[in-house]
Amino acid sequence: MKLFCLPYAGGSRAIYYKWKNEIDSNIQLEPIELKGRGTRYGEGWYSNFEDAVNDIYLNMEQKIVDDEYAIFGHSMGSLLAFELYYKIIENGGRIPKHIFFSGYKAPHCPRTKKQIHNLPNDEFMSEVVKLGGTPIEVVQNDELCKLVTPILKNDFRILELYKYNKKSTPIKCDITILNGNKDTITFEDLNGWKMHSAKNTRIFTFDGNHFFINDNTDEIINLIENTLF
Repeated sequence: MKLFCLPYAGGSRAIYYKWKNEIDSNIQLEPIELKGRGTRYGEGWYSNFEDAVNDIYLNMEQKIVDDEYAIFGHSMGSLLAFELYYKIIENGGRIPKHIFFSGYKAPHCPRTKKQIHNLPNDEFMSEVVKLGGTPIEVVQNDELCKLVTPILKNDFRILELYKYNKKSTPIKCDITILNGNKDTITFEDLNGWKMHSAKNTRIFTFDGNHFFINDNTDEIINLIENTLF
């Protein structure tokens, strides 16, 4: 069983590395590296959300031909996972056993937060820090901030300009929704995921803000293991 993990905005595949030593050995962790960061630093940026989905699909299509797999995405990674499912189906690929959508509202729900990707860099990073995922130390370190800002800005740009298009068929596998009890996503927006699956939908709440996955590793891994086996 392979588990493809998609990062949040600004994140690299390294955010899932700590799972490798803890998750069941029967689950082969496959963290996805997006362009412009980590091992793919210098490859340029995605032009739009579809470009990112296409790139992810091309990097994993051969890995799902013969193997059973699941997908986990957090925040932006959840929306990528959603569109990735339909990219796989569009190309005649194998349906995943399960998809975990973490820290993101149902994709059809309108975006209510103001767009920040076009703000000046200092104002943009100030808004990002408020979200809780980027340490203030990053902003205070000029060299590190110059490295991180363009990655975050492009991720926020493609995310904030994403347009949901109604799908002709719902997702044909069970899905699990994960959320932090101190996040700002409403119950209605979380519950909205149910309309996107033809199978079972479960919702689990963890202690924490939008980046609850960083503080609930053991509980989330247990949930994944119990779900996939």
